[in-house]
Amino acid sequence: MLNAKLTRALLWLVIVILAIAVLALGLRVAALRNIPPLEPWHTWVPSDLHSDQIDRIDWAGYLAAEDKLMQAMRKEMAASLQPFERVAYNRYFDQSQVYPGHFSTDWNRSYEMRPASDVRGAAVLLHGLTDSPYSLRHLGEHLRQQGFVVIAIRMPGHGTVPAGLTDADWEDWMAATRLAVREAATQLPKGAPLLMVGFSNGGALAMKYSLDALDDPGLTMPKQVVLISPMIGVTRYAQFAGLAGLPALLPAFAKAAWLNVLPEFNPFKYNSFPIAAARQTVELTDAVQASLESAGRSGSLARLPPILTFQSLADSTVSTPAVISNLYDRLPANGSELVLFDLNRSLNYGPLLRPEMATLGDRLLPERERNYDLTVISNSPQTSQASALHTPAHSQQQENLPLATSYPPDLFSLSHVALPFPPDDALYGQHPQAGEDFGIHLGTLTPRGERGVLIVGLDLFQRVTSNPFYDYLVQRVDQVLPGR
Repeated sequence: MLNAKLTRALLWLVIVILAIAVLALGLRVAALRNIPPLEPWHTWVPSDLHSDQIDRIDWAGYLAAEDKLMQAMRKEMAASLQPFERVAYNRYFDQSQVYPGHFSTDWNRSYEMRPASDVRGAAVLLHGLTDSPYSLRHLGEHLRQQGFVVIAIRMPGHGTVPAGLTDADWEDWMAATRLAVREAATQLPKGAPLLMVGFSNGGALAMKYSLDALDDPGLTMPKQVVLISPMIGVTRYAQFAGLAGLPALLPAFAKAAWLNVLPEFNPFKYNSFPIAAARQTVELTDAVQASLESAGRSGSLARLPPILTFQSLADSTVSTPAVISNLYDRLPANGSELVLFDLNRSLNYGPLLRPEMATLGDRLLPERERNYDLTVISNSPQTSQASALHTPAHSQQQENLPLATSYPPDLFSLSHVALPFPPDDALYGQHPQAGEDFGIHLGTLTPRGERGVLIVGLDLFQRVTSNPFYDYLVQRVDQVLPGR
C-alpha cells in the first residue's frame, strides 16, 4: 500500500515537473517572436583557434592566425550584408563610421606595448566576455610608461563576430592566457616580475591560471594579480541560461540560442550575446571554485601571490558577494586587498533604491577582522566628496582618507563595465577626449523618449561606462607594482 502511494506521488511529481518544463519552453518559444531576425554576424562562425592548437604555437603564430581570421571575417561580411544592413552604425559595413578597419589601431586585435627605456617587468592583460583588448588599453599604456612590457591577447571567439562565441570555450581562453604568459616570459629580464591584470571574465582566467600555477612548475607564477570586476561568481539567471537555448535544437527556433540579438554599433564589443557564452562563464567560474577549494584543502593557497581587486558594490553582471565569500574570505594573509566602490550616498534616491541594494554593503561587510585589507570608496549623505575608508588586515580600526574626487551629481552608482575606463575615454567616457574618435561616443548618449520605440533597451544607455575614480584605481595599481 505504501509503495503504491509513493509510486503515485512520484508519478504526479514527474507530471508536474514535465508540465512546468513544457510551459517554460512554450513561453521561451513565444518570446522568440520579439527577437529580431538573425543577421550574418549571428550565423557565420569564424574558424578561430582552439586550445590544442594554441598550446602548440607561439605569439607570432597566434598573430598570423588572427590576421587571417580578420581577413576572412571582413570578406564574409562584405559579401553577406544586405542593403538594409549597410548603415552608418554597423561595425561590419566597411563604409560605416564605426568600422574598426578605419581606425589607426584596431583594438579588437591582440597587441604588445614596449617601454621606451629599460624593461622592469611584464604585464599580461586579459579582457572580458564579448569584449576586446580595447578594454584594458589605458591601463596597459600606463604600465608601459612604468617600464612594463604589456601583452594583451584577444581571446578566441572575440573581436570578430558574436557568432564566434558559439564555437569558443573556456579551455580555449585558458590556452590563450597561457600563451600570453609564455610570450611575456620571453620579454622578461632575469629576475623581473610578472603582473597579471584581468577584467571581468579575464579576472576569472587570471585566477584560474594563478591557481593552476600552484601545482604546475611549468607555468610562470605572477608576482601580483590585479582583478577588475572579476567574474568569480555569476548571477543566478546565468546559471540556468542554458535551458533557454533548448528550443534552438530545432532549426526553426535558431534564435533561441541567443540571449540578446542587437545591432552591432560598438566597434570593440559585441552587443549580441549567445547562450553558449553564458554556459562557458558558468563552467569557468565552477572551475575556479573547484581550484580554490582544492588549493585550500592542500594548503597551497599560502603560495598564492597578493591580489588587488576593484569591484563595484552595484554589479548586475557578476556577483559582488561571490568576490568576497568565494575568493577573499578564502585567501591567506598575503597582502591582498579588496577595493569596493559604494553607491553615491549623497543623492536623495532613498525611496527609489531597492532595499537589498541600500543595505548590501553593511550585510556583506560586517565589522570583523579579515586576512586582507579592505577599502570602501564612499561618501556621506551630506556631501558628494568621496573618501577611502580603509581597514587594514587583522584590524577593525578604520581610516578615513579623503579623496580629491567627488561623486558626479548624476551618478547613483558605478557599474560592472565602468571600472577600467577613464572619464575621457573616447568611446565610453562621459567627457571624451578630442584627439581620438571611434565614430560614436557611447558614454555621452542619453536618449529620452517613449518605451518600446528603440530596438535596444534604455538600460543600455543608462548604464555608466566610465569610472570617475579611474585615477585612484591607477594610483593603487602603482602602489602594488612588483619591482618598485
